[in-house]
Amino acid sequence: MKRFLVAVGAFAVLLGSLTTHHSPLAAQEPKGKEKAITIRWYGQSFFQVEDSAGHKFAFDPHGIPVFGRVPVKADFVMVSHPHDDHSLIEMIDTGKKDGRIAESDVYRGVIENKAGKQEWKTIDEKRGQIRIRNVATYHDTQNGLQRGKNSVFVIDVDGLVICHLGDLGHELSAEQIKAIGKVDVLMIPIGGIYTINGEQAQAVMNQIKPRLFVLPMHYGVPGYDDLAGPEEFLDGLKNVKKTPNTNELTFPISLKADAPTVVMLGWKKPELLPPKEPKK
Repeated sequence: MKRFLVAVGAFAVLLGSLTTHHSPLAAQEPKGKEKAITIRWYGQSFFQVEDSAGHKFAFDPHGIPVFGRVPVKADFVMVSHPHDDHSLIEMIDTGKKDGRIAESDVYRGVIENKAGKQEWKTIDEKRGQIRIRNVATYHDTQNGLQRGKNSVFVIDVDGLVICHLGDLGHELSAEQIKAIGKVDVLMIPIGGIYTINGEQAQAVMNQIKPRLFVLPMHYGVPGYDDLAGPEEFLDGLKNVKKTPNTNELTFPISLKADAPTVVMLGWKKPELLPPKEPKK
């Protein structure tokens, strides 16, 4: 999706809530020193995952103005494909003196050796107890002829599997489902136009069968209407929780659930600094 994205306005799409059945959210907050994972959404497909040891993983960073252009701390970055609303490494802050992240800590699932010539890069790497791997997919239904290649990222951390589908443009093959494997948390595009739409996203969700949570991404919001809104995806779903006032989901790594919950996260712009006092 090589396009310059400029949008203005405020986020107001996530209003109201649907009845939740068999939802694990009521017991999601960890107690005492129980180990937990926190996931934060920064709009579009930009997520940060923080494990129980404090390691931070960023997926598909962007600098879209409507979402506040928030610098996000990360130790590792996963880039599903080289379009500039998914690969803006400049939005990553390592917390180190120069703030730059080493290229060895950036995992690019699709690379361009020549202009317009894309290739998948196979990744299956362990960093201590953390495993980072990817699965080759396409950005469209025409084997990449329209929008190129895409990479699904899967990280194994704290005994849980978190899957980010990037700009998936099609339903999955049996081989791809097997390669992804069991999933606890699924991040899935739902806005259509450049990716799967709401109906297709429901089908993909049913293919993967995530155990705990589904986190929709890459859909239209007020001020950023390049994509369809979440209504088609949410149609008919029962386990839905909307949290427009927070971009965070925190849950213990021991969490059990009868069925996955779809969590519609909000997002936060950077807080404005108070005006400086005039000099006397």
